[in-house]
Amino acid sequence: MKQLILIIFLLPLYSFAQTSGISVSGNVREQGSKTALPYVNVVLKSEKDSSFTGGTVTNEEGRFTLSNIKPGNYVLTFSFTGYTTQTQPLFVGTLSSFLEVGNIELAEKAELLNEVTVVARQDEVGGKMDKKTFTVADNISQSGGSVLQAMQNLPGVTIQDGKVQLRGSDKITVLIDGKQTALTGFGSQTSLDNIPASAIEKIEIINNPSARYDANGNAGIINIIYKTNKQEGFNGKVGLASGLGALWIKHHNLPTIRPQYQATPKINPSLSLNYRRNKINAFFQGDYLYTRTLNKNEFVDRFYDNGDVVRQQTKRNRRTSLPTAKAGIDWHFNSNNMLTVSGFFSSEKILDDGDEPFFNTDLTERRRLWQFLEDELKTTVMASSAYQHKFKEAGHLLNIGFNYTFHREDEKYFFTNTMPTYTGFDAFKLISDEHVGDLNIDYIRPLRYGRFETGLKFRQRVIPTNMLFIPGLNSPLDVNAGGEATYKETIPALYGTYVFENPKYEVEAGLRLEYVGVRYEVNPNHNTYKSDGYNYTQPFPNIRLAYKVNNKNKLSFFYNRRVDRPNEVDIRIFPKYDDAEIIKIGNPALSPQFTNSLELGYKTGWAKGYLYSAVYHRMANGTITRIASTVPGSNLIYAIFQNAKRSYNSGIELLLSQEISRAFTLNLNTNIYQNRIDAFTVENKYPVPHSFSADEQQLISGNVKLSGTIRLLRNVDAQLVAVYLAPDIIPQGKMGARFSVDAGIKKTFSKGEIFLNATDLLNTLVIQKEVFGEGFRYMSKDYYETQVIRVGYNYKF
Repeated sequence: MKQLILIIFLLPLYSFAQTSGISVSGNVREQGSKTALPYVNVVLKSEKDSSFTGGTVTNEEGRFTLSNIKPGNYVLTFSFTGYTTQTQPLFVGTLSSFLEVGNIELAEKAELLNEVTVVARQDEVGGKMDKKTFTVADNISQSGGSVLQAMQNLPGVTIQDGKVQLRGSDKITVLIDGKQTALTGFGSQTSLDNIPASAIEKIEIINNPSARYDANGNAGIINIIYKTNKQEGFNGKVGLASGLGALWIKHHNLPTIRPQYQATPKINPSLSLNYRRNKINAFFQGDYLYTRTLNKNEFVDRFYDNGDVVRQQTKRNRRTSLPTAKAGIDWHFNSNNMLTVSGFFSSEKILDDGDEPFFNTDLTERRRLWQFLEDELKTTVMASSAYQHKFKEAGHLLNIGFNYTFHREDEKYFFTNTMPTYTGFDAFKLISDEHVGDLNIDYIRPLRYGRFETGLKFRQRVIPTNMLFIPGLNSPLDVNAGGEATYKETIPALYGTYVFENPKYEVEAGLRLEYVGVRYEVNPNHNTYKSDGYNYTQPFPNIRLAYKVNNKNKLSFFYNRRVDRPNEVDIRIFPKYDDAEIIKIGNPALSPQFTNSLELGYKTGWAKGYLYSAVYHRMANGTITRIASTVPGSNLIYAIFQNAKRSYNSGIELLLSQEISRAFTLNLNTNIYQNRIDAFTVENKYPVPHSFSADEQQLISGNVKLSGTIRLLRNVDAQLVAVYLAPDIIPQGKMGARFSVDAGIKKTFSKGEIFLNATDLLNTLVIQKEVFGEGFRYMSKDYYETQVIRVGYNYKF
C-alpha cells in the first residue's frame, strides 16, 4: 500500500514533439466549363480578427497550396477578375499534415460556394494521442550511452532483463526508421544495448498503432529514427563520448572465481556527413562503440523440497566492439518523384568471460565450477530502396519500398566444467543466417474531411541454423539435441485506413488482413522435438474515436487487435548453457498470442504545460512465457517457452509537463497497473515429458518517473531523473522493487556541446526475483553494472 501511495504522489516526461504546420491545397475551376482557372488570388485570414495569415495564386492547372498553416479557424477568399469573389470558412486541425479542399468553382455573378470545413488539430501529445516522440538530444542524463539506456527514462518504458517493456509488457515491435530489421529483431528485441544513442535523432513510442503497421507486438511499437541532415551544401557533425562504469563492487564474489570487472571503459566516436546540391542529397552516419561491462552478476539461492540447497553466482565480464555505418543517396528526379537508396552495416563482436560456482548452504563446499568463454560475432547488412511519387495534390502520395536484410550470428562457447573428481572441457558452435526480404506499397490520398490510406506488404524470411556440440570428459552437454533447423516465414498483408474529422469529432478506422505461414524444419534425429509450424489468416482492426471539447481539451477512445508471433529464438530447439543448471530451450510447438486492447485517453493543456491521462486494458489469449520446471531425479531446472492461458493488464497512466519558470521545467509520469495470469497447466517435453501447473497470479504494480531540467547559466542545462519501479509479477513468481537516479549537465556552444552525466548515480539498481516451481523455489539478485559516468563533446560544421 505504501508503494502505491508513493506511486500516486510521485508522478516524466520529455516534451512531446509538435507537428509542423499543415498544408492546405485545392483546385479552382470555372463553374460552367469546369476548366482550370490559373492566377486566381487565394488569401487565408484568421476568422477571429481577419488578420492576414497566408496567400498564393493558382498555377496553370488551377491548383494552389498554402503551407505551414497553424491549427485553428480561418476564412479562405478566392478572387479573380471577371468572377465573383468566393469566401468560405476553413477549420484546420491536427489529424492530417495535408488537407485537400477539393474543387472550388468560380462563376460570374454566381452565389457564394457552400461552406467548406476541413479538420486537423495541433499535435501536442502526439496529436492523436497514440504516439509520443522524444528527442534523444534532450535526454541529458543518458547522453553518450546506448539506445536501451536512453529509453530507461522515457514515460511508460521499463527495462527488464535487457528488454524494453511498455506498460508492463515486453511484447513490442522495434522499428529502425519505420522498418523492421534483423538488427533489432523481427518480432523480438536484440542489440538495443549496443546501438549508440549518438546515431539516433528521436524515439517514437506508439501505444496504439494503426492498421498501417505490422500487427506484431501487443504492447505497441518503438520506432528508432536515425539522424538525417538535408541542409544545402556540405555539413556534418563529429562527436566523442567516453566513460567509466562499475566504479565500486556492489556485491563481492563467491569464493574461488576470477575478479569482477571494475572501472570498465567506454568509448563512442561518431561522425555524420551530408552533402546536398540540386537534385542529389548524400548522407553518411558512422559510429564505433567499445565497452567493457560487468554484464551480469547474479546470485541465486535454490531451495528444493527434499532439503537440498544450492547457492550459485553467474558473473559475466563482457567486452564489446561495434562499428556501424549507414549511407545513402536521395535523388530528386523532379518535384514529384524521388528515389532513395541506402545501405546499413554493423559488426558486433562480443567476448564474455564467465564464472559460475555452485556451493552448499554455508559456502564451505564448492560442488562445481562452470567457467566459459563466449566468442560471438553478429553481422548485419541491410540494403533499402524507396521510391516516392507526389501527385499534383499536396499530400497525395505513392510510396514503394524494398528492403533486404542479412544477419549472421556466429557463436562459439568454450566451457571448463570442474567437478570434485574430474575436469571436463566442452564446447559448442552455433551458426545462424537470417535472410529477410520486404516489399511495401503505400498509397495516401488527402480528402476534404481527412484522408484515406491503403497498401500491401509481403515478407519472406528464412533462417537456417546449425548447432554443433563438442563434448569433453563426462560432458553434461546434450549432444543429441544439436543438428540443423530451418525457420521459414511468409507474410502477405493488406490494409486500409480512413480518417475523418470535423470541428468536434475525429474518427480513424482501419483494418489489416494478414496471412502468416511458418514452418520450422528440425533435424529428424533430434532427441525430443519434431518439425512443426502454424499458419493463420486473421483480421486486425483498429479504431480511434475522439471528441474535442475545445482547443485545449480532447477525449479519445482506442481499440485494436494485435498478435505476438513466436520469434525464431523462442522456438529454437537447442539448449542454451550460459547457465549450467538453469537451462533455457525453445519450443517449436509454440503458437501465436492474440491480444485485444482498449484505451480511453484524455488530454488537457494550458499556457505552460499539459496533463495526459489514459485508462487501458489488454487481454491476451495463449500468453507466451517461459516455464521453469525440473524432472524426476535431477536438480537441473529447464526454462522452456510455453503458451499459458489468458493474461490481463489493466492500468492508469498519467503524464504531466509543467514549466515552473523560465529556468525550470518539471516532467512527471506514473503508470499504475494490475497484472493477472490465469491458472494453467502445460507439458514440457524437454528433456523428458513432464507437466507443470500454476495457480492464478495477480498483483498491482507500477512505476514513477520524475525529471527536472534547470538552466543554470546561459546555455548550461542540468537534468535530474528519478525512477521507481514497484514490485511486479512474473510467470511463476515476483520481481522486487527497483530505484535509480540519473543526472547530467550540458553546455551548448554555437556549433557544439559538451556534457557530463552519471547513470544510477547512487548505485542502487538491483534486479531481484523469486520463482516458485513444483518441488523447488529460487531467489536471485543481479548486481550487474548500472552506474556509469560519461563525458562527451559534439561539434557541428
